[in-house]
Amino acid sequence: MPKLALHGFSMYYETYGTGQPIVFIPGALGTGKADFGYQLPWFSQTYQIIAPDPRGYGESRPPERDYPLDFYQRDAEDVLALMTALGHDEFTVFGWSDGANIGALMATNSPERIRRLVLWGGNSYLSAEEIAAFQAMRSVSSWSQRDADAMRQTYGDSLNALWERYVVGLEALYAAGGDIYRSQLNGIKCPTLVLHGEKDPLVPSFHPGTICQGIRGSLLHVFPEGKHKIHAKYAAEFNQLTSAFLAQQ
Repeated sequence: MPKLALHGFSMYYETYGTGQPIVFIPGALGTGKADFGYQLPWFSQTYQIIAPDPRGYGESRPPERDYPLDFYQRDAEDVLALMTALGHDEFTVFGWSDGANIGALMATNSPERIRRLVLWGGNSYLSAEEIAAFQAMRSVSSWSQRDADAMRQTYGDSLNALWERYVVGLEALYAAGGDIYRSQLNGIKCPTLVLHGEKDPLVPSFHPGTICQGIRGSLLHVFPEGKHKIHAKYAAEFNQLTSAFLAQQ
């Protein structure tokens, strides 16, 4: 799959299918292909799917990933630039976890370009609760063996240092006030669906409520037993729900 030079680095992305474009944005340290294994085959039957690796993640290396205070905004600008370069003036965004934050910022930056927005596992600001959750899993040794092994396949011995930089970046953003896009929620104008796992250990349940309250006309669907990876654990239900949302007039 190709790489595209933009903003001083080469962004790797994969494409699948034909039709109206949807960009799938992965979570922290994630890649488009790895994070959406249950979605790419399903949606590519009807849509053209673009699945990038954000700056410093996966195949979009170099550069080495860093986390300045505006790293979410930088990622949003990167993905917007990718879609521009690929010739997509308007498109739908699916964003999970950090990808939800990136996608929401894309919709505040360029509201005229985003047809529909599907967000899950994201947070419009950082609270003490999730900072404590990330600090509790600061050591990769605290992760499940499956998650650690999957990430080591991509990052090898550099995983520990990369994850530490990420947690430090979140701590710095929290210390600076913690706002990611909460103050800009009313700038999101497109139809928006927010999904949430009620038992998500990383994102407290007040976050999806805050997002929906801030985006006029947005919809919320909660998976009562869901955790952070609802799109994998409940893939069939997730795909059907989000497909129905895309099909609405």
